[in-house]
Amino acid sequence: MLSNEQSGLLRAFATLKKWVDKLVAGVCISIVAAMTILVTYQVVVRYLFNSPSAVSEVLSRYLFIWLILIGSAYVFGLKEHMAISFVKEKFSAKAQIFVEMLIELVTVVFALAIMIFGGYNSAVRQMWQLDSALQIPMGVIYAAIPLSGALMVFYFLYNELQLASRLKQLHSSTGN
Repeated sequence: MLSNEQSGLLRAFATLKKWVDKLVAGVCISIVAAMTILVTYQVVVRYLFNSPSAVSEVLSRYLFIWLILIGSAYVFGLKEHMAISFVKEKFSAKAQIFVEMLIELVTVVFALAIMIFGGYNSAVRQMWQLDSALQIPMGVIYAAIPLSGALMVFYFLYNELQLASRLKQLHSSTGN
């Protein structure tokens, strides 16, 4: 059985995760909507008026990058990312939980080392360089990398709490 403190922490994380999920899903939907408008505008001005818009083309490209990075963190949080599970399913229930925890740990190490630390350094280094079409710092575009990494760390913490809870319940139900 979970202690009150552990179950309270898991409930608090679950509530926070629900709000983060809504926010991230809303951001992704807004990006898709903005991209649809920008690409439609680009097609209209290019083919009807023979005057392509560099701003809409570049902005839709950058929004696509943000969508991919934020969307991949969201999918990680929903545990709907690609997984080769037939090997994991050969283990006992307890071992499966440990394998899931290890997979989560490997993913968060990547998110911390590459996405957060590396992405932050890249974003900071690129703040002086302006995009030629939008006249915004390239670091703003690069900021999607550490933001996505931070989301992945949050989802890792939630997933690990859930897995620890499942492990504890499995342990108490088997009497080990």
